[in-house]
Amino acid sequence: MLTISNVTKHYGERRVLDDVSFEVGRGRLTGFVGGNGAGKTTTMRIILGVLAADSGSIDLDGSPLTREGRRRFGYMPEERGLYPKMKVHEQLVYLARLRGMRSAVAAEKADELLERLELHERRDEPIEKLSLGNQQRAQIAAALVHEPEELVLDEPFSGLDPMAVETVLGVLSERAARGVPVLFSSHQLDVVERLCDDIVVIADGAIRAAGTREALREANSGSQWELQVGDDAAWVRSMPDIEVVEFDGSYVLFEADARGAQSVVQQAAQRGEVHRFAPRRPTLTEIFREVVQ
Repeated sequence: MLTISNVTKHYGERRVLDDVSFEVGRGRLTGFVGGNGAGKTTTMRIILGVLAADSGSIDLDGSPLTREGRRRFGYMPEERGLYPKMKVHEQLVYLARLRGMRSAVAAEKADELLERLELHERRDEPIEKLSLGNQQRAQIAAALVHEPEELVLDEPFSGLDPMAVETVLGVLSERAARGVPVLFSSHQLDVVERLCDDIVVIADGAIRAAGTREALREANSGSQWELQVGDDAAWVRSMPDIEVVEFDGSYVLFEADARGAQSVVQQAAQRGEVHRFAPRRPTLTEIFREVVQ
C-alpha cells in the first residue's frame, strides 16, 4: 500500500499542498481528481521524489519510500517526455534497459505492450511522426514496459479517443488485477467513476473527499429518492411534505426526509407493485461540484 501522510508544500509564500493524506491500496485503481492547479501534479511529483515536501511522509507497505523503492514505480508525467526522433520500439527497449532489463526481455515486453495498446504497426516510426493520441499511448507504454510494481500516471487519458480510452483502461485494470497499486489523475470524471475502486478529490491543495466509489456516493446522498411502481405514480404529487423533482408515468424522483420517503413507499405498496425504491446516489460529477465549493 502507498500511503501519503500529512504532506505540505509551499512555493514561496503560497501553500500549494495543505496536510494531504490518502492511501492507494494494492490491486486497486485510485482516481485522483481536481481542477487545474488543485495540487494533483505536485502531489504525484512528491510521491516520485521529483519534488521534496516541506513536511509529511510517503510510505510504501509500511516503510518510508526510498530512492531505491521509487525505482519500482512506473510514472507517466502529464508533459510529453519521450525522445521525439527515436523510434517507438527502440525507445521502449532503451527505457526498459535503463531499469535493468536484459535486451531480449525488454524487446519482448515492448512488443507485448505495443500489441496490447494497438500501437504495434507504429513500432518503427519516430515518436514525432505519431498522432497526439498515439504519442500518449507510447508514453503509457513507457511507464509500463519495465513491469513496475506501482503505477503513478498523470492524465493518462488526455488526447485519447473513446476506443483508445477503453484499450488503456483494460491495460490498467490488468495491472491492478496483478496487485499493482494504480494512482492516476484525470479530468474525465465519467471514466474515473466507471473505472476506479477508490476516488480522491483535491481542491486548493487540500483533500476534500476520499474513499471507495460507493462510500462517497452514499456519504453525499441527499434527500432525493427514486420510486418505480407498476402503474401511474402521479399521486405522489399530492402527498404532504413531498417535492417531486422528476416525473415520468410510473417513475418519480422526489425530495423528502426519511419519514416522508417511508410514507411514500408505504402508500405505493398499498396501491400496487413497487419495482424500485431507493435513495438517489449522486454521480461523481455532482459529488465533485459539491465538495469543492
